Amino acid sequence: MLGPAVLALIGVTVLVTSFISGIFGMAGGLILLGVLLLFLDVAPAMVLFGTIQTAANGWRAALWLKYVDWGIVWRFIVGSTVAFAAMRSVALLPGKATIYLGLGLIPFAAYVLPKSLTPDITRPGMPYLCGAFILVLQLLAGAAGHILDIFFQKSQLDRKTIVATKAVTQVAGHGFRIAYFGSFAAAFDTSIPAWAYVAAIALAVTGTTLAGQVLMRMTDDGFRIWSKRVTMTVAVTYLVRGGLLLLP
Repeated sequence: MLGPAVLALIGVTVLVTSFISGIFGMAGGLILLGVLLLFLDVAPAMVLFGTIQTAANGWRAALWLKYVDWGIVWRFIVGSTVAFAAMRSVALLPGKATIYLGLGLIPFAAYVLPKSLTPDITRPGMPYLCGAFILVLQLLAGAAGHILDIFFQKSQLDRKTIVATKAVTQVAGHGFRIAYFGSFAAAFDTSIPAWAYVAAIALAVTGTTLAGQVLMRMTDDGFRIWSKRVTMTVAVTYLVRGGLLLLP
């Protein structure tokens, strides 16, 4: 059973990271997953992480429901479903260094691509590709919120539509995550009390609600600038982590 101090630390992390994700629609999950993996094995950490993120993103989607671009959402889900079926039938597990380096390089590559090739989520067919790509990254690398953000940053969508639409797509992604990792027997970790799931969901909803006030006051330009800064910071962190894993 996890001790009170560890559970308290996880609770604070859930609140803070839900607040961060509530503003930018990303980044908070990366921090939360890192903390959970300090105390839990991969499968139970992923199931708990998926549960918390489903609650946070689900509540965020409810708060901004009228701004959701459903055309993007259903195409994204189709792509994710195809990728999920493929991942369930093919056992593919690359090394950690490869994963970290790939996730670190992708955001930089997206910014140097010619405009005609940039991953804009509003381009025809792009939601299908995005859904499949993000789902694979979520299952192999644990989190891909900063990669998903690249597809939205290059679009002309306003900040409210971006946050709302991303929230719905992430709910679907975390649902697939729970189904995938929940199929392993190790996912059922008795060290996590049942009430901890309920408390984590409540904290996630609270952090998401508080973030809404900040997002309302932020301009579209400010949102894009800070969103890009957060994405690049996460990318650099991944590159450093991948480089360290390559060292003997």
